[in-house]
Amino acid sequence: MKKSLLRDAIIAQLRAELSRQTVAANLARDEAISEESQPENKYDTHSQEAAYLAEGQARLVAEIEASLAQYAALPLPDFGPDAVIALGALVELGAHGASTWYFLGPRAGGLELSVDGRNVLLVTPQSPLGRELLGRRKDDIVRAPGPGGPVEHRVLSVA
Repeated sequence: MKKSLLRDAIIAQLRAELSRQTVAANLARDEAISEESQPENKYDTHSQEAAYLAEGQARLVAEIEASLAQYAALPLPDFGPDAVIALGALVELGAHGASTWYFLGPRAGGLELSVDGRNVLLVTPQSPLGRELLGRRKDDIVRAPGPGGPVEHRVLSVA
């Protein structure tokens, strides 16, 4: 799988989310400044709640914009056969005869993508699995969270 295609898919998904959240932020802002939102008495908190929502939506838009900027500038290094896992690595983990693909990115952890027929989950260095992967090599054993507790996985490949 070409990592450039994966990065393009990440950016496309982030742009779509940015579009949705920008609309939501604008609607929340309009609600907060609407004449209908002005308090009718000292116990009416509708305008304050609308302002908090608008602020939260604006922060989310800023986070997505920052993620987009980081992915646009993210170098996609080639990892050789004995490479150490670092930011920009596409990692295949295997356990119990099945394999799972992960991309170690700077932000937007939890994003799931399907590229070239493979499902890839985005993890960040701040996540438990991301911390576990950093500095590992092919054939190392990592412990990943599982439904019944941590599960040991073997690093099958690093690209």
